[in-house]
Amino acid sequence: MGNLLLFAEITEGKVIKASKAALSAAFKLKEKWGLEAVYGVVLGKEAEVAAKELSTYGIDKVFFSSHSELEKYRAVPYESVLREIGNENNCDVYVAAATSTGKDLMPRLAANIAAGQASDIIAVNEDGTLKRPMYAGNVIADVEITTDKKVVTVRGTAFDAAQPSDSQCEVVKFEKEPELLNCGEVLGYEFSKGERPELSSAEVVVSGGRAFGSEENFKKYLYPLADVLGAAIGASRAAVDAGYAPNDWQVGQTGKIVAPNLYIALGISGAIQHIAGMKDSKVIVAVNKDPEAPIFEVADYGLVGDIFEV
Repeated sequence: MGNLLLFAEITEGKVIKASKAALSAAFKLKEKWGLEAVYGVVLGKEAEVAAKELSTYGIDKVFFSSHSELEKYRAVPYESVLREIGNENNCDVYVAAATSTGKDLMPRLAANIAAGQASDIIAVNEDGTLKRPMYAGNVIADVEITTDKKVVTVRGTAFDAAQPSDSQCEVVKFEKEPELLNCGEVLGYEFSKGERPELSSAEVVVSGGRAFGSEENFKKYLYPLADVLGAAIGASRAAVDAGYAPNDWQVGQTGKIVAPNLYIALGISGAIQHIAGMKDSKVIVAVNKDPEAPIFEVADYGLVGDIFEV
């Protein structure tokens, strides 16, 4: 086969952790699928800085473009540049992290190059097949892409992030204009910033459930604990639906997928969709007054008791 092209996302001029995890998966795909090289592509305002960073991660070559039309993410121009770089460099496999951007960008690419796609993979098997969760994590499927061109998105919490090396590869500026046909216009972005770590990449997460009873109790009991631990705050879907926490704090199959070193679940019973979003955490601590709560089945440490008394 030919080469592999990794789309690396950046934030403030740095490659995000999920893309570094996708790079680890890319190296495994190179080995199992007999690929010749792993290339990277970085797009956006600070792409050159991030490309130089990515070039130290054992990759074979990095392409970047800081074209003004790529300053803010839009699927049409991003996909056109990714496709053009791939075509020019004999790339048969395209990989990205399964972030909101990756989930939007890569299916468009797959359609345009007639590629088969495996989404949200969590492992590369010895025989080259891929593991991916289905039905809220209740089923783990082994899938094979049989098309000549292949597109893969990688769950960022399923692979360890690639680490930098002492060597540095070639960094190449991509000069061509991106396609803009039928391209929408980005009117603006609104970023939510706080002092706590970002939920998806935090080392410690403290999550609360509907048992807290109110938004006030969430703030009174959960916030101080998170601040002491330097943790991000998460919530169950029930807590979000009840208005105790904002949508972007939701952990689960329909929310954020997390895998911190420590996950503390307080007053969360452990619905299937919630467990699917946090079961890969290194250590799980659960507190719930119901001894039969499903959360205890995945917890490393469990305490049966009232969250307000404990």
